[in-house]
Amino acid sequence: MYICICNGVSEKAIHAEVADGARTYADLQARTGVGTCCGQCTGCACDTLADALAVQGQPCYLE
Repeated sequence: MYICICNGVSEKAIHAEVADGARTYADLQARTGVGTCCGQCTGCACDTLADALAVQGQPCYLE
């Protein structure tokens, strides 16, 4: 499922970035561009980030 239509960021891409070391929403934005255009995906992207971090057993920092 696509999370960010503007930048073509999928749920799978977010999980892959977390597996590769992304730990914050700022990390995710820098790596994928998620939420940097219209911002409508921010809530869903944060939820997906939290889910991906939980799968990895990592704490969630949404700063």
